[in-house]
Amino acid sequence: MDVPALASETSAERPWPLRRLSENLKIHIERAPATWIEGQLIEYKNNRGNVYMTMRDLEEEYSLPVTAWRTVAMGFEGTVQQGSRVVARVKPSFWTKGGRLSMVVQEMRPVGLGDLLARVELLRRRLGEEGLLDASRKRALPLLPGVIGLITGRDSDAKKDVLRNTQLRWPAARFEVREVAVQGPEAPRQVAAALAELDARPDVDVIVIARGGGALEEVILPFSDEALVRAVAAARTPVVSAIGHEADRPVLDDVADLRASTPTDAAKRIVPDAAVESAGVADARHRLAAAVERRVMREGEGLAQLRSRPVLADPTVMVDRREEDLHTWRERARRSTGHRLTLERDAVAHLVARVRSLSPQQTLDRGYAVVQHAGHLVRDAAQVAPGDTLDVLVAAGRMAAEVTHTTPAAPAAGPAPTPQEQS
Repeated sequence: MDVPALASETSAERPWPLRRLSENLKIHIERAPATWIEGQLIEYKNNRGNVYMTMRDLEEEYSLPVTAWRTVAMGFEGTVQQGSRVVARVKPSFWTKGGRLSMVVQEMRPVGLGDLLARVELLRRRLGEEGLLDASRKRALPLLPGVIGLITGRDSDAKKDVLRNTQLRWPAARFEVREVAVQGPEAPRQVAAALAELDARPDVDVIVIARGGGALEEVILPFSDEALVRAVAAARTPVVSAIGHEADRPVLDDVADLRASTPTDAAKRIVPDAAVESAGVADARHRLAAAVERRVMREGEGLAQLRSRPVLADPTVMVDRREEDLHTWRERARRSTGHRLTLERDAVAHLVARVRSLSPQQTLDRGYAVVQHAGHLVRDAAQVAPGDTLDVLVAAGRMAAEVTHTTPAAPAAGPAPTPQEQS
């Protein structure tokens, strides 16, 4: 029977033998290169020198069976066991007769604490280069938070320390508690999920992540997980890190808005001390009362000084003095006005006399008369002729006169002759 060369050429009439498929799968699968992977051993069984294990991812729910044959497993003695965190170089292998895929371990070594801490420091430097550790990014905690989010272990001493010490300082403090795993591979994921839940609540003003002391790898590693610390850096709510003891410093401490050395220290940082605040209020009230009393006394003394002045002892003195001044100035004004009136009266009388002396009536009163002929003043005898009727105005009345004769005026005398003219 003619067997197709390629899988795409097979059909119901021209199928491959099962052996051909298995052999081709083996060839295809075992072309994959060996790969280094990291995880935790959750199963470890030694069967006649061959070791059958299951590795689980450090962050997600993924697991993979792996097998170490006797020649490789001989080197595991005392270094690798169930629960160990390891790195392994594995290569896929396909058993054609059973149709089973397996991952064969070519090399496996435990991840030592020194290696893990080196990774933590590498992550810390990388985050620092990104600016996530800058002090300028850190937000101030509210003076008095309405609701405090607390992420901690289930029924842990850290939880009790935070709740007890916070309520001792501020009895009205309210909490939203999320109990999660705080060690092991599940811890970072559960803490990050609780953080996201509390950060989404608008009534939560501050979030505390607390864990008590313990082995170095239990304290440092879960809270130096990159996904967790980036979630803390991205949170909108201020985050307080209270992990372990003073000497422990996971990366979470550097990214959080505030690092507390212990859970008890965190309680002191997130709320004020009611007793201290009460004493401060009492002191402020005392100082305010003393300041008001001093002001009242000072103003009272000033008022007493004002009242002791003569003008306020007898206010009419000031009015009487001004009344005397008013009388004096009024008398001066009266005398000045009278003197001026007298002067002006004399001046008016003098002017009247002058006017009267120059008036035509005064001239008539001295015996002169005004002679008119035909409505015209007669200034020259030559203006009339005998027989003309004249109208004569005297000082008291008028009269009519008839011209009987006229006498012309004598010519004016010339200047006296000079001696030269006489000779």
